[in-house]
Amino acid sequence: MLERLADIEKRYIDLSDKINDPEVINNNAEWRKLMKEHSDIAPIVEKYREYNETEETVAEAREMLGDSDEEMRALAKEEFAEGNKRLEELKEELKILMLPKDPNDEKNVIVEIRGGAGGDEANIFAGDLFRMYSRYAERRRWKTEIMSVNECEAGGFREISFMINGQGAYSRLKYESGVHRVQRIPTTESGGRIHTSTASVAVLPEVEEVDVKLDMNDCRFDVFRASGNGGQCVNTTDSAVRLTHMPTGIVISCQDEKSQIKNKEKALKVLMSKLYDLEQEKQHAEVAAERKSQIGRGNRNERIRTYNYPQGRVTDHRIGLTLHRLDSIIDGDLDEVMDALITTEQAEKLKSGADE
Repeated sequence: MLERLADIEKRYIDLSDKINDPEVINNNAEWRKLMKEHSDIAPIVEKYREYNETEETVAEAREMLGDSDEEMRALAKEEFAEGNKRLEELKEELKILMLPKDPNDEKNVIVEIRGGAGGDEANIFAGDLFRMYSRYAERRRWKTEIMSVNECEAGGFREISFMINGQGAYSRLKYESGVHRVQRIPTTESGGRIHTSTASVAVLPEVEEVDVKLDMNDCRFDVFRASGNGGQCVNTTDSAVRLTHMPTGIVISCQDEKSQIKNKEKALKVLMSKLYDLEQEKQHAEVAAERKSQIGRGNRNERIRTYNYPQGRVTDHRIGLTLHRLDSIIDGDLDEVMDALITTEQAEKLKSGADE
């Protein structure tokens, strides 16, 4: 591992020279590519340099263990023990930093939420989840943009699709794909009985055209008038767009924008992300037997989390995590849950690497 780290540091130094070269700076595409690689490996190099400095400190302390002065020996002994402890910590941190990165981690995401079992209460819960992710995006200074929405008269959404723009959005939100379950007493329940409802969440990385080959001859666009809650017309022009991808049967409707062109652009973005995701799912299925991580991308048909209102708790079933602070989590304070999911996945990857 240390040899590999030395090579990474050499590459980092080489990149530092290149990104300051006027010729490279003038080539914007090349400069951006090198800058990304430089920033990607910077945390590894910083940690590696700290490791080397700590190793030097330990070596110096080892030499001082034979000093004739008793106080100096005691000081050296303490420094030697602390240094060795830090070296072990740095080794583990470096192992994690050098784990293979998901190429989609830095991408924006398209999130789709659908009300599931439970009728109106499921749709209301879908609305709660939308608010939870919107608030989480606000906390991280990410931008949320609605792509399409199908509101429910009782409140919430039968279905809502939205984009979250922000660095590392996919790296945090990719674990949210799956079935979310809520247990609570609906406001319409006069008998005080607890109801169980579900909503499904799908998280797709935003993709560029270069990531997906899309033949526009496979796409059919239909236009219609946008409608609001209850079906009333909210637009007197045919600005809403329904996009059908004939080979896969995927249908996407966008009516959030007043411009037909903008709705077409949004529909195409969603379609490309869905096609990319289908290809990713196909690849993952082919290597499923080799994948030992239990969280990874998550099965969208699998119940991943329960929000129990009477007990004020949230349980993530994949990692057995239970937190008794439902109010703050549903208000978008999701970092503790996501950090635990990331840590578990990293541990699984490290274990897989050790077993191979």
